[in-house]
Order: sequence, then structure tokens, then C-alpha cells
Amino acid sequence: MVEIDLPLPRLHPVMLAGTGSDVGKSVLAAALCRIFLQDGYHPAPFKAQNMALNSYATPEGLEIGRAQAVQAEAAGIPCHTDMNPLLLKPTSDRTTQVVLNGKPIGNRSAYEYFRIEGREELRREVNQAFDRLAARYNPIVMEGAGSISELNLKDTDLVNLPMARHANADVILVADIDRGGVFASAYGSVALQTPEDRKCIKGIIVNKFRGDLRLFEPGVKMLEEICGIPVLGVIPYYQDIYIEEEDSVELSLKQRKAVQGKVNVAVVLLRHLSNFTDFNILEHDARVNLYYTNNVEDLLKADIILLPGSKNTLGDLYELRRNGVAQAILQARRNGATVMGICGGYQMMGQRIADPDGMEGDVCQLPGLGLLPVETVMEGEKVTRQVRFSFLESGTPDCTGYEIHMGRTSAVDGAPVAPLVYLEDGTPDGCVVDPKCAGSYIHGILDNPAVIEWLLAPYAEKLAQPALDYAAFKEEQYNKLADYVRKHLNLPLLYQILTKND
Repeated sequence: MVEIDLPLPRLHPVMLAGTGSDVGKSVLAAALCRIFLQDGYHPAPFKAQNMALNSYATPEGLEIGRAQAVQAEAAGIPCHTDMNPLLLKPTSDRTTQVVLNGKPIGNRSAYEYFRIEGREELRREVNQAFDRLAARYNPIVMEGAGSISELNLKDTDLVNLPMARHANADVILVADIDRGGVFASAYGSVALQTPEDRKCIKGIIVNKFRGDLRLFEPGVKMLEEICGIPVLGVIPYYQDIYIEEEDSVELSLKQRKAVQGKVNVAVVLLRHLSNFTDFNILEHDARVNLYYTNNVEDLLKADIILLPGSKNTLGDLYELRRNGVAQAILQARRNGATVMGICGGYQMMGQRIADPDGMEGDVCQLPGLGLLPVETVMEGEKVTRQVRFSFLESGTPDCTGYEIHMGRTSAVDGAPVAPLVYLEDGTPDGCVVDPKCAGSYIHGILDNPAVIEWLLAPYAEKLAQPALDYAAFKEEQYNKLADYVRKHLNLPLLYQILTKND
């Protein structure tokens, strides 16, 4: 008997919508991307509008939210701006930089952005991005934003139920039981929708459950009865699966202290810290104790101090001088600690930062930390690109990373500068003074083994554990996440929903 491989059925797009922010939509979307890939499909992620400081550069040199880049990685495909056509990057409590199809189009206040005028133009852009993506992939794993029941924003909503209607998507409501009030939040999220939107919601996932699952079995039945839709699964809280986070909500949990027997690496906790995923590899390296802090005493105990990127470099530099952290960094350097800056942190390490056109605010110039013989002038054009580079004098462009920054950094008049890296085309980047003092514009620079080993080499006596293969580690985590969600999700029912003709 000859076996015939039948083509897989076309699946409806699926949207993970939330009862609120930080309920776990992004990670569950990554899990579904990997599950569909494992099951033979060709999935892709999509989030019409994202608000995050953590972003990523696509292969084309355009900018998207980090979560969609992670989800694309879980799906086994290159990331693209169609996966996140609209990105909002807050520059202050009231204003945000708007990035459309990977390119910044200006700063807006919250009032300006959410008003109805001009909204349909943005709606056309995000709808067209989805349509292009849906023509190439099956299925599209969509992610909503915040709560789906913000009634005051319903007329201007681009990312939740209006997007689901355009996509003809099946909506799965994600509720966070760890916060409490899961029945009220789930029922209210469904009940507050219009009859048309309520029909889009096909199921519920209860996320972040702690304790014995059997205790919630009556709760599942109650939830199904009051909401009138099935519960597809109850996902227990986990602590041993590591997926890159998009927002800095969890950084408060990473404010550990220095310890004996490991290389203590302190990341300076900036108010506008961005792209903290630059340090994930160190967080999982058994040789390292990584912690985030702006405590002066904790910084002075570190072997290595890392200055991260910032969405408001001048504002954060001013704050470091005001709260004594700048002085602590300089004292740590004098005491023999390593100081390395990435992107905005690299700019801060120079002699000065000038902002003559007020790109970041009212401060037109500040002295830097004076650790590197360079200076920076802020400019309107943003650099976004993926790069290959050679590290130090290796000559072989076998390292990778990406740039997302505003500003041009150059040598102070007459000062010799030794570049930290050379891009594939021979362009120098960054500056190195000695093995314990350097900076670079390249995000993801630490994901390269050559850079990590150079950074840790001065502390060889503490390096008893083997180096981490970060690419293999991430693949292992995506597979662990997929296995975990499979175990607790009713996948046959989900596939039935995604293939049913209404």
C-alpha cells in the first residue's frame, strides 16, 4: 500500500488577545509559532501595533519590536517589518517615537497619536502588512495589545478586535490567573464586546497558574459556563524555560547582589533602558552572576560594569550624574573593574554628547564619563541595520549583531582611536582603550563567543564552567516551551477551531 502525503489544511489566523497587559501573550505566541512549525506548518507572527523600548533590526535594516523577532525565530523564519508594522517607542511619560514599516515618522504625544484624525491611514498600513504576510505564511499567529476591553480606545484601536475582524481570525483570550480575579477579567472581557466581536472569541487560555491543577478543574467548568466558550488550557507558571523578554517589567526580579566564585557583572539600571536582551547570554552563562542595579555599593562590587542602550541618552546621563552612579562607575574603573558600553552606553562613555537640534529634549549638551576619546552629536536620521563584523584585529567578519541608534560618534580632535570591531565593509565601529574599557554601537555584540571570552578573560581564575553556546541554548528553550504548552493545551480542539467553517 502506497502512503500519500496530503497537504496540510489551511488554518485560520489565530489571535492571542489579553484581559490585560503582561498576561503572557507574547510568550504563548512564540510557543504556538514553534508548535505549528513542528507540526509541519509555515507560521509567522504578527502584531499590528507594539509599544516597547526593546526593538530589533530586520535583515533589510528596518526596526520592529523584539517580541516579533523572537516569535519569528521560534517560527524558523527571518523577521520582517510586516510582522510588526507599527512600533511605538516611548521617549518620555507623555511622548513616543512612532516607527511605521520599520522607519521613524516622528514623535507624537499620547493625545496626538490616539485621536481619530489620521487613524484610517495607519489602519490601512497595518491591514496591508497583514495581507502581505498572510499571502506567504500559514498560519499567522497574531498578538493583541493590552486589554481587549478598553472601551475609551475602541474607535482608534488598530491591534485587537478590529484587526481580528480584518484578518478573519479566531481570537483566543489569555487571562492571567496569578493576578487574581480571573473570572471577572475573562467574563468582563467577553461581555463588553459587541455581538459581532464576541463571535470572534473562540476560547480562553488561563495562564500562569500556581499550585495543583486539579484544584482548578471546577473553575474551568464555571469559566466555560459564564463565558459561553471553551477553556483550551490552563498553563502552569514555569521558572526553568528562558525566552527573551520584550519589556523591562521583569528586571526588578534580576536585581541580585555580587557573589563569591563567579564573575560579577552589573548592568546599570537606566530609567530609559532599552535592548536589555543584549545581556541575556550572560544571565544564562554559568560562569557569571549578572544583576541590574543603580545602587552605588553594588556597582563597586562588580568585576564588570555594562552600560546599556537608552531611548533618552542625555536624560539618563544627567540622572547618572545626579544620583552618584557616574562617580561610582569611574571609581570602579580606577579600582580595576571593566567598563563596557553598548549603543547609548557607548555614547555616555565618551567625552561629551551634544544635541544641537533637541532630538531628545531640552538638554543641548552634557559632558560624558570621559572613559573613551570620542564624542557624539545627535542627529535626526536613525541607523537601523543588521551587521557582520570582525572583532578587534581578527580580520574575519564572523560575528553578527544589529544597530539601532541616533547620533554620530567620532574621535575627539587629535585623539587616536582604536576601533573595537570592523564591519564587513571595513568600516570601524566602537572604541577600545584596553581589555577593560571599550564601547560599541552594536546590539547583540555579546552573543558572539569571541566577544564574551574577551570580556571575561581578565577574570580567568573564576571561569570554572564551560562557555555557553547561546544559539543552541535558545533553540532548546523554544522546544522546551513548545513541549510545555503542548502538555497543557487542548491542541486537537485548537486545530478544530482553526479549520472550522463558520
